[in-house]
Amino acid sequence: MPQRVLLVSHPDCQAHDPGPGHPERLARLEAALEALAADPALGPEVVERVEAARATEQALLRVHTPGHLARVRGHVEAAARTGMLDWLEPETPVSAGSWRAAVAAAGAAIEAAERVARGEARAAFALVRPPGHHAWAERAGGYCLLNNVAIAARAVQAAGLARRVLVVDWDVHHCDGTQSIFWEDPAVYVLSLHLWPHYPHTGAPEERGAGAGEGTTRNVAVPHGTRAPEQRRLFEDGLAAALAEFRPDLVLLSAGFDPLEGDPEGGLHLEPSDLHAMTRTLVERCAAAGCERIAAVLEGGYVPPRLGEGVVQVVRALAGLPAAGERVSPAAARRSG
Repeated sequence: MPQRVLLVSHPDCQAHDPGPGHPERLARLEAALEALAADPALGPEVVERVEAARATEQALLRVHTPGHLARVRGHVEAAARTGMLDWLEPETPVSAGSWRAAVAAAGAAIEAAERVARGEARAAFALVRPPGHHAWAERAGGYCLLNNVAIAARAVQAAGLARRVLVVDWDVHHCDGTQSIFWEDPAVYVLSLHLWPHYPHTGAPEERGAGAGEGTTRNVAVPHGTRAPEQRRLFEDGLAAALAEFRPDLVLLSAGFDPLEGDPEGGLHLEPSDLHAMTRTLVERCAAAGCERIAAVLEGGYVPPRLGEGVVQVVRALAGLPAAGERVSPAAARRSG
């Protein structure tokens, strides 16, 4: 039988408007929701929709500096006053609704992580925007205002729901913000699989953390031109190495869909079915290491129809369902039933 997957979001995630032609647009969420609704295997008995609460100021301050929060709010207020976009940095504009969207996205990531950590479901997917993994404690960057995954990790730790958290990030871009936040933290392990060299020009394999957190960062650099089978192998090897060094209570997946073939922000060659296979690897390897609790949070992915296909495949894998379009033998069907 399929496992239940919580699909967590908030309507305020629609409020962030970075302007015409910007890659991080509302159509991304719409495409994902349409693709999920169109898959008959992902009905309400499998995918339970949850509207999250917004993140509290306390939750944000566990990760971000007061100065950063004030700066984001100030730019959003300026956008509201002028009716025009305001710019946190060259790639990251904000609109009048951007603060509401960012706080809603962080809240959905917390809700997904806490519900899974409490055992209400084995898996959840926070379908949110704006993304988060390029946001540092003290600054925004790369379309990201608040670091949703980091905020969720700190929330479950603060609530006593998990002590050791594994963050797995397979977005095409290195998670520079997430890495910086947990750089010296031995209780959060960050595993990143990303195109190298590429924006944001961090994430070399020798970057392994520092101080008490030395050895709890692992960067798997994917060279330009890498084909899908090799990238999947790199992921499997990196995950095996991470789990040999760190036994998590909870796994947070920074689910980027820009490694898919044809993404203008990418340059890799995965197909949605590859993300299904990688998710199954993550689920199975982590379960074998004693952790069956996984919450995914949307990061990048800038071709909306491809993003939608990828989200469906990841949710199917989290539910224990075969990849969309995959033919299942009668024997396998009997085993899954």
